[in-house]
Amino acid sequence: MADMNKLLGQLLGSGAAGGFAGGLAGGLTSSLLTSKSGRKIGTKALKMGGIAAVGALAYAAYQRYSTGKGVAPDALPKTSDAALSPAPEGSAFMPPKSDTAGREALGLILVRAMIAAARADGRLDAQESQAIFQRIESLGLDPSDQALLVAEMGRPVDVDAIVNSAASPEVAAEIYLASRLAIDVDTPAEKSYLAMLAARLQLPPELVTELNRQVESQIGT
Repeated sequence: MADMNKLLGQLLGSGAAGGFAGGLAGGLTSSLLTSKSGRKIGTKALKMGGIAAVGALAYAAYQRYSTGKGVAPDALPKTSDAALSPAPEGSAFMPPKSDTAGREALGLILVRAMIAAARADGRLDAQESQAIFQRIESLGLDPSDQALLVAEMGRPVDVDAIVNSAASPEVAAEIYLASRLAIDVDTPAEKSYLAMLAARLQLPPELVTELNRQVESQIGT
């Protein structure tokens, strides 16, 4: 059985968020097959684990959004990697450790969100798909994790399912943040996809700004 927490951690920590996932979107001309290395999020976030890392980043952005209403974003202190705190256990951001099924379900939602965002530029042809599967093999994933990732790659993107899986505003924020981590946002299609996703998730524009800032503070884009 695939370990969703480990899979997310491997995707985020291997640079796959900007290399592998970005490659899903751009195919042969993307960072997947060029010298551009993938982006990695901060060390402290990665040490928390894949699901916890996304939760911590979304939690930090949510805190800034909640405390900074009516305050110019630049007037708020940045949340550095060193200052990053885990999302509270049992909160809407992070199911308790005892809820294994809940954590696995959240992890799968976030992986699907990353894949959907990475494919925002369009469909992949057979040659591009083969190159991506070769890249998956090079990531050094466990067989079960690799099988799950390949299976998810073969699924049609279902934005409705991703949006409907947001059982709370906090999970909606995590879905958006994971999607933002998956791409460089350097094409009109990617920008449009994120704008559409934020709108469908009913995220306030100010919160979207904080989520974007949180990603940028981690990966330096």
